[in-house]
Amino acid sequence: MNRITRFLRARRATLRAPYRFVPSYVIAAIAAAILAPLSIGAMGEAPAMARAAVAKDRESARFTLCASGPRTNCVVDGDTIYYRGTKIRIADIDTPEVSQPRCPAEAQLGAQATRRLHALVNIGPFSLARIDRDEDRFGRKLRILTRGGQSLGGVLVNEGLARWYQGGRRPWC
Repeated sequence: MNRITRFLRARRATLRAPYRFVPSYVIAAIAAAILAPLSIGAMGEAPAMARAAVAKDRESARFTLCASGPRTNCVVDGDTIYYRGTKIRIADIDTPEVSQPRCPAEAQLGAQATRRLHALVNIGPFSLARIDRDEDRFGRKLRILTRGGQSLGGVLVNEGLARWYQGGRRPWC
């Protein structure tokens, strides 16, 4: 190897070396510090999601699993509830069907998602956040359920019981 090649290789290694040893959490902290002021809206308002996280969770009820008869406060399936007599579709997630599953695996996962949502809504107060559309084509109110600014649907997604809703029906089997 000639002198010029060795010099160029050494120079490239020196230029890259400092960046190899910077931990990713340091880079993330620097990026957050730079981007945080950009998230402040006009008039010094925090963005909507930040305001929602600060807002108090005020909705609560004792939920049952829906059965025949009047449906006031109950869980239909992993992404649908009745709250104060209003049918609400959790807008940010999709869970397996329990009423007409296409395979046994979908039925089992749908039942697990239903039980988990039932537990989540009964833990304590939550918030109902509106989205751009008020209702779906079946007349259900479209809302995102949150607690402490965290989506309850996101909890189901993280636990493998749901997926983020991307429109339309996709198979679970």
